[in-house]
Amino acid sequence: MNTPMRVLVVDDEARFRTTLSKMLRARGVAAQAVGSGEECLEELAARPYDVVLLDIRMPGLGGMETLRLIKERHPEVEVVMLSGHANLDTAIELLKLGAYDYLLKPCPLDEVLLKIENAFEKKQELARIKALAARRGDTGQ
Repeated sequence: MNTPMRVLVVDDEARFRTTLSKMLRARGVAAQAVGSGEECLEELAARPYDVVLLDIRMPGLGGMETLRLIKERHPEVEVVMLSGHANLDTAIELLKLGAYDYLLKPCPLDEVLLKIENAFEKKQELARIKALAARRGDTGQ
């Protein structure tokens, strides 16, 4: 049985996150949406997700700090960052912190789907490698 990809959309702009999550659900993605970094961390603690679409600029816990905490607490979750402002230095920093990729808003749905599908494939591949290593008795450390 093929389970749908679980995606958490995190953006303080209500219209954007609601529209994006509805469009993802229409494409067969199990998408949920929250409006802050704090809500994101609560949701990740409560339910498993494969990919998080995370806005960089949000009041309260910003995207960069939320990314750090996601990677610390849920390293298996892939994160695609969203921003309305192009900034190469920020993009490089986010990738160094463990983000899978970076998208500029507004972005076409097909581009979002491609990024989250690729992030999901990476997550699945890493899980397969980890399972094989565990079967071989190799902890990887």
